[in-house]
Amino acid sequence: MNYRPLIWLAVATFSTGIDGYVLAGLLPAIADDLQVVEAAAGQLVSVFALTSALAAPLLSTVTSRWERRRTIAWSLGVFVLGNLIVGLATNYPIALGGRVVAALGGCLLNAAVTGYVLALTPAKDHGKALSFVLGGWMAATALGVPVGLVIGQSSWRFPMILVAVVGTIALTGILLKLPRLHLPSGTLADRLRPLGQPRLLAGLLVTTGILCSSYTCFTYATLILGPAFPAEWMIILIMFGYGLASMLGNAVTGRLVDRYTALRVLTVVLTGLLVDAVLGAFAFAFAPVTVLVVAGLVWFFAAGIGNGGAAVPQQARLAALAPDSAAIVMALNGSAISLGVALGGGLGGITLAAGSPPHGLLVVAAVILALTLSLHLLVARAPQRDEVPA
Repeated sequence: MNYRPLIWLAVATFSTGIDGYVLAGLLPAIADDLQVVEAAAGQLVSVFALTSALAAPLLSTVTSRWERRRTIAWSLGVFVLGNLIVGLATNYPIALGGRVVAALGGCLLNAAVTGYVLALTPAKDHGKALSFVLGGWMAATALGVPVGLVIGQSSWRFPMILVAVVGTIALTGILLKLPRLHLPSGTLADRLRPLGQPRLLAGLLVTTGILCSSYTCFTYATLILGPAFPAEWMIILIMFGYGLASMLGNAVTGRLVDRYTALRVLTVVLTGLLVDAVLGAFAFAFAPVTVLVVAGLVWFFAAGIGNGGAAVPQQARLAALAPDSAAIVMALNGSAISLGVALGGGLGGITLAAGSPPHGLLVVAAVILALTLSLHLLVARAPQRDEVPA
């Protein structure tokens, strides 16, 4: 398979990955600079997720007849513009508006990139191709976020400018190197008809469950790991390791999907995440601090492998359920992701506010994963298009 046309898409997802993770670590500095409380600064993350969840299906439908490279370029340009607005904002309302603009571009970009990859590559290579492009997002977790946090110590605006610069580089490469791609036209009713499948909607809820369980813990990872790793530099290194673990999971499952089925791979990943959460909850509740130094890293990095590894089989599975509406399905999946992120962060905050110790979030995550795995198995009970190797 020729990866050259996909390199610039991976760079684009790298820029969105930095944006998706780095702000949460800079909220105190943002709040101080924009003269708002930290809870208000946190809404810069929440408004992005909410805007993405609401806008992705609509924007994907409106642009479904566009040539695909054009869609990707325009959405990436809007995303870059939004981050520039945030990075140069002189007050909180302008920063909040910039996050809305960035979300409008980012949510359409993610859906368009996935649909483009699925249409450009043969079915037997879908897993590897998605893994390669989504690897940009995973690499951002490993490399972009630690770098962003380091340069953000001087000014929280620098990471936003970094995102815009990386996005501009990706945009240049896309315009110069990415082949044009016209997808078959069809009526809007034809494109939306598969969304009436209860199985597909349930599958989208699986995406929400995966992200909800992940962000219930990831959003508050500093608090969970704090007793064993109190120094700030330790957390930055651990985040770097989490990103590498996510990249590993993404790379491995991308190849397994092409060899086995997305259904089987996703079942194994979800089961592994559930076992990891349960064992991690027991370790944090009963193990001494000296043991937690090891147990905490094992839990967090295993979660990174699982969360990174879930993306490819889940997207491949959803695309197989409605191959003629892949762009719209991927947009809905993006909404499901954003909804899961928002729910996970909110649920974690409510749990802590109710008096739970930080490690109690692992119990909440385990319950969510148990429900998600059950729903996944229920969806998988009927014969599926992707139950034979691609």
